[in-house]
Amino acid sequence: MTQPFAGIRILDFTQVFAGPFASYQLALLGADVIKVEKPGGEELRRNNGKIGPKGDQTSPMYLAANGNKRGIALDLKDPKAIAAVKRLAAEVDVVMENFRPGVMDRLGIGWDALSQINPRLIYAAVSGFGREGPDAKTPAYDGKIQAVSGIMSVTGYPENGPTRAGFAVADAAAGMTAAFAVAAALFQRQATGKGQLVDVSMLDSALTFLSPAIADWTFLGYKPQQSGNMAVSRRPTADLFRAADTHFLLACNTDGQYETLARVLERPDLLTDPRFADWDKRAENAADLRALLNGVFATATAAEWDERLNKAGCPCSKIWSIPEVVDHPQHAWRPSGMQVVDGLRLMGAGFSFAHGGPSLDRLPPAPGEHTVEVLRAAGFSDTEVQDLL
Repeated sequence: MTQPFAGIRILDFTQVFAGPFASYQLALLGADVIKVEKPGGEELRRNNGKIGPKGDQTSPMYLAANGNKRGIALDLKDPKAIAAVKRLAAEVDVVMENFRPGVMDRLGIGWDALSQINPRLIYAAVSGFGREGPDAKTPAYDGKIQAVSGIMSVTGYPENGPTRAGFAVADAAAGMTAAFAVAAALFQRQATGKGQLVDVSMLDSALTFLSPAIADWTFLGYKPQQSGNMAVSRRPTADLFRAADTHFLLACNTDGQYETLARVLERPDLLTDPRFADWDKRAENAADLRALLNGVFATATAAEWDERLNKAGCPCSKIWSIPEVVDHPQHAWRPSGMQVVDGLRLMGAGFSFAHGGPSLDRLPPAPGEHTVEVLRAAGFSDTEVQDLL
């Protein structure tokens, strides 16, 4: 079946993770993504020095965000390469880049130049702080955005100080935002026939994901704090607890779930004790409630509580490690998620369709693997191709 972006061609200059993760989402849905790298490939390929499945040095992060793409190598410092980019941009639907604002303009292949060549072009620029403003040209990486966006201010324990999330959450948020924005611009173009400049800020994307915390402050005047493993609901029964053998996460957030918890634990006093009469009282007496619950939870293993509580309708889970979750049996029922390509297990999209949905069909290209193929398809003669090479 036809995938949503079949026939859409993307010239992708993005590097590291946020930008490549964005174009990867579109490649999973059928777009022909042509990844442009400098000769030898971008730096992220070699960040661990290991030999990849195609005989080149390929890092896990590169593998995770560049499947289904074709790869060409161009030295953008060479005027001939810039001329080649302009010819390619005249034929594609989307250009994506995540250089600092102004870099592509100085090279002569920014939005202003390429939109003149191709008025239907969608030009997506991903940067730390957007194309305008006092911080527009400030360098940005995931950790810095986690710090400046407030993510770190609400992550960790007050006694230990702020901490960053254990994965590149700001990069991932920006990548998903950029993919959604490009999809929206392509849909808009069907009605208008016009191209579009898509300006994606990593900071804006992170703040969008933080929207409940933003509303806490702007609407209630509540300054979100580091709350350890407690849920954003600030329910004392939505937190990390200790079983007989290890920790597990309890996600008891509603009155019904709290009543279920009391019933499963065979502790009716959780409902009758005035200290726990409602959520306000439970919050005021959170230390007493935690002590009571941990005393009960110490009588069985995390796996036993997982089974008993979930079966009754009170959400909880043991803490899964990455090796464990990769082998989770749920993946066998979700073909759009964990996918196997050439013996490697990699993540695809986070959703599935009844037909024509996302699929991971091939591993990332070797550096410049499809240069000749792409140039010839774009109308370059053999002489021109050899001259460029």
